[in-house]
Amino acid sequence: MSDVIQDVIKYCKENQIEIVDLKFNDLPGLWQHFTIPASELLEFDDVNKSPWKQGVGFDGSSIRGFQKIQESDMLLIPDPTTAILDPICAHPTLSVICDICDPLTRKAYSRDPRYIAKKAEAFLKTTGLADTSYWGPEAEFFIFDDIRFDQNEHEGYYHIDSVEGDWNTGRDEKPNLGYKPRYKEGYFPTAPHDSYQDLRSEMMLTLIKTGITIEAQHHEVATAGQAEIDIRFDTLVHMADMLMMYKYIVKNVARKHNKVVTFMPKPLFQDNGSGMHCHQSLWKNGVNTFYDPNGYALLSQNAKYYIGGLLKHAKSLMAFCAPTTNSYKRLVPGYEAPVNLVYSMRNRSAAVRIPVYSDSPKSKRIEFRPPDPTANPYIAFAALLMAGLDGIINKIDPGEPTDRDLFEMCKEGTNIPTVPGSLAEAINALEQDHEYLLRGGVFTKDVIEVWTEFKRTREIDAMRLRPHPYEFYLYFDH
Repeated sequence: MSDVIQDVIKYCKENQIEIVDLKFNDLPGLWQHFTIPASELLEFDDVNKSPWKQGVGFDGSSIRGFQKIQESDMLLIPDPTTAILDPICAHPTLSVICDICDPLTRKAYSRDPRYIAKKAEAFLKTTGLADTSYWGPEAEFFIFDDIRFDQNEHEGYYHIDSVEGDWNTGRDEKPNLGYKPRYKEGYFPTAPHDSYQDLRSEMMLTLIKTGITIEAQHHEVATAGQAEIDIRFDTLVHMADMLMMYKYIVKNVARKHNKVVTFMPKPLFQDNGSGMHCHQSLWKNGVNTFYDPNGYALLSQNAKYYIGGLLKHAKSLMAFCAPTTNSYKRLVPGYEAPVNLVYSMRNRSAAVRIPVYSDSPKSKRIEFRPPDPTANPYIAFAALLMAGLDGIINKIDPGEPTDRDLFEMCKEGTNIPTVPGSLAEAINALEQDHEYLLRGGVFTKDVIEVWTEFKRTREIDAMRLRPHPYEFYLYFDH
């Protein structure tokens, strides 16, 4: 690690870095940061006495899901392996992701999402089942021109606008040039229907500058600028780091062009929402353990057991993977929503899909489709891994695949299990089913308890107590 620190210091001096931005993750999943002069990390006699090793203090009581006021002092430990030139800041700035520890015990902080992800990777190795897990999330988002919202004692509303919104075909735009993607028809016509090609390309090229490998960018299904930029798969912690950088860059590039990006799962009524399908596979000694040339969709038995674990624990997983009240406005039938707890190749309404684009052993993976991009990636990926491993350890049979039209099966009266219908249901499920998360000390009781309390008091109850605008339409004249 000392060699890596020296390499970073050399890079800073050669590139005249003036500022260091220290980034870390709060429990719900937003990046937090504060900034120090570069001299604080570059000028010292002994690396062991530098902030790289000793850390930088901050107030943990001001961060969501962290400390109480009487135990607020915490330390950030910069991880030099994450250091990059920040592509957003005007001044030469080194961006560094940090781990969190207690200043008294010097132990890693149990509620640090990145620490949870690190423990999940370490636990995987102890099982002997694999030594590496690979992750490929597909985080979708919307690009809007304007967003206004408020909720107080006497009013509640939101207003969204987009030059691409189908609702604007009749607006006087002086001139209105048409070509608004119709609802559910944004996947994926060329310009001029797709007016965000250059903006997405700028986002993509900015991501590439930070070392993130991009596979593709494109318009998504919904009207009003829904988009997707796909990151090449990587290991669990590294992918979570990159996904945080992805959201940071996408939001800030949009802002530079006077646009706004949201990863909110369902901002538009009656059009597709934004998901974060999570591709995952387990490897051992450089070999993909999910591949079997004779298996269903080329899946190995362990891959099927992994699916069994995901399906068994799916209801509690949703507390981390679809962690907002808005998430469950996306998870409804009819909008390509993967609500059905079955597995299938090619079927996009199944919770688990097995992509069959290629028969290469290296490409074999499973795709868990219910998550959305409001999830904290460190926690969500760790939880998914623990559920899948529980499936392998306990040989959980996922049953037979379902390759029929699931909507038609439901119409015929077939009883197909589904994801929870609300965040409250998901939180209840997590309280009843979380032992698999505690294995190996990856998750701790206090993380589960703080998460459930936070979601109930700050989100579920807060939503439940407020009248909804549509209630006035339904009931005002009664």
